[in-house]
Amino acid sequence: MKDGLAELRASTDKSRHLNEGEIFVVQQWKRWSLAARKWLWILVALGVLSALPVGYDRLQTESTSKQVELVFDYRDLLDISVYRTYPEAYITEQLDQLKDAGVTSMALFESTLEEFIKSGRIVVYDAQQAADLTEEAVSRRNNFTYVVFSTAESAETIKPIIEATFTRLDIPVRDWEYNGSDGLILEIPRVEAGLKPMAPDPITMDMLREKGFSIVPRLSDTLPYNEEYMTSLMAYFADYGVQRLLFDGDAAKGFKNHEEDKSLTHFAGLLNQYDIGLIAIENIKVPQKGFELLSYLTDYNVARLYSLSERDAALDPKVISDRFVLASKDRNIRMFYLNAEPLRDGTQGTITDPINNLVEALGETGHTISDMEQNGFTMGPAEAFEVSESSLQRYFKLGALIGALALITLMISYFIPLLTIPAFVIGLIGTAGLYVLNSELMEQAVALAVTISGPTVAMILAVRKVTESSSRVGSMSTGRRLTHALVLFIKTTVLTLAAVPLLVALLNNVTYMLVLDQFRGVNLLAVAPMGLTAIYVLLYRGGQASRAGIQTLLNTPITLLWVAAAGIIGIVGMYYLSRTGNAGSVSSIEMAFRSFLENTFGVRPRNKEFLLAHPVLLLGLFLSFKYRHAAYLLIIGAMGQLSIVGTFTHLHSPLYISAVRGLLGLGLGLLIGLGLILAWQIGERIWKSWSHRLKPL
Repeated sequence: MKDGLAELRASTDKSRHLNEGEIFVVQQWKRWSLAARKWLWILVALGVLSALPVGYDRLQTESTSKQVELVFDYRDLLDISVYRTYPEAYITEQLDQLKDAGVTSMALFESTLEEFIKSGRIVVYDAQQAADLTEEAVSRRNNFTYVVFSTAESAETIKPIIEATFTRLDIPVRDWEYNGSDGLILEIPRVEAGLKPMAPDPITMDMLREKGFSIVPRLSDTLPYNEEYMTSLMAYFADYGVQRLLFDGDAAKGFKNHEEDKSLTHFAGLLNQYDIGLIAIENIKVPQKGFELLSYLTDYNVARLYSLSERDAALDPKVISDRFVLASKDRNIRMFYLNAEPLRDGTQGTITDPINNLVEALGETGHTISDMEQNGFTMGPAEAFEVSESSLQRYFKLGALIGALALITLMISYFIPLLTIPAFVIGLIGTAGLYVLNSELMEQAVALAVTISGPTVAMILAVRKVTESSSRVGSMSTGRRLTHALVLFIKTTVLTLAAVPLLVALLNNVTYMLVLDQFRGVNLLAVAPMGLTAIYVLLYRGGQASRAGIQTLLNTPITLLWVAAAGIIGIVGMYYLSRTGNAGSVSSIEMAFRSFLENTFGVRPRNKEFLLAHPVLLLGLFLSFKYRHAAYLLIIGAMGQLSIVGTFTHLHSPLYISAVRGLLGLGLGLLIGLGLILAWQIGERIWKSWSHRLKPL
């Protein structure tokens, strides 16, 4: 019996010692984890310092392209001229008007038979029409296309182009003559013949060059890539001083044949040989296939283009001007493409066009060109960015990467302290492995994580501060609460901004400035810091998760009020996400308000920052020093902090524009926040006064 009791006592003592040992290990690991935070903050600070030289290189790059080029679609002008009594005179008149208005370039598509017809170069007949003209019976054995050249100049200039094109396509071509005029017979139906693209009209190119316009050819990938033809075509363009090409359709020239013939590589060699650059179209629905590879092979000799559609060409001149000026200043757009189309006016029984409206937008009414010049731009051929990259940039980016991993680890540590050290080690190893597999994916993943971590860590520390201060100090005076709130607001914003240089350094590449690549995870950034802040406010008010709080939350019965609240939050969240990015629709009232802000400040601050998030954050901080539940307002305030960082994820926008936008939002938000605090204090005093009067005697 005694032996059994002794064994039981020994077993109990051993178990107690084991438990005490486990507790000791856990406590010791917690101490190491808390100590590790200090070193992580040091790494964050060093990472930010390392990122600053990379940001300076970005600023240098952004300052190298300052010329803006206005391009008009010549085919549109040709289409409109068909409805005029004297087409050639109309074209000449409009070209002179556009030139005087500041348009410097004309876009020329590859020619087609239809375009030659509109230009008056040729007349085309099908087999039946040719038979009627020659009074010959129609042969049922063919359905050829018959071409007659209008003038000797057309026959001399256009005939070789048509012959070369159809011969290259293995379509038989032979001479034909009608009524003394030179012609050709193309052994292909007329409809199909009209679809074959050819070299741009040299007569038109000569005319445009004489009028002082630069030529912007538009090339399609419709026909198979032919090295001999493209070599001669690029040399031909170089003789005309062509500086940039614009692709027509969903693919870059040579894409279809690239896998078999490496045609994009050959085409890039020609572009580099003749120093001809490319044009990237903004907001194109589907990126043109092969464009990114071609951009890389030409060392990113690319300019971004904003295209004003035919429908938008009829907008108010001031609206058009605002679009152009904003695009050049805020989005690094250096080319503007003007479209036009003939418009039927049923009330007047006439055909109109928007060219005069475009001229007004560029000139005295819209002030487009003068406003651009005030912003530091000049009118001229668009230039590619000259990338500035110091010899030490790779080491600076490495320092920024380590700093970013440290900030991400800090965010994890405030939720699960025991994972502090493992998270950082795993982050280093995982990042190194992902870099070997796909360095671009690694940079984007870390960039997304650090943009979420910056505002989240800042908001967590703000929540911890108001919780500690309110419990330690007790009741504060109004002035002291206001001072604490202002100081904490500034500290929180500074901590949030630590993520910005890290983001800029990680994604410092001209591909992002040209929107050939983009920051990934905009919607996640828009919700994650708010969601994580909400979790911390609900469950971590003392710096660690409260089991009682979690259990209480799980045991809370779901009522109809909860369901209604969840529905409202869901609707608000969907609307909020729909406005995230550039896809959301904007009302006319908001557009007018945006224009007012733009014209007043030069750079438009974000509405959600200065009208909602920043004021609510300041009010929430002020109230949280007195009322515990006021901390829930900080969840809404987190929206402003993440939005500050989100502004810099628009990597095609100049850095200084993003910085000014953020500072304006902060300044205006602080003023409105102070107004809210004043209104609260007045309302609180009125409530206290009336509540005392309403008490029963």
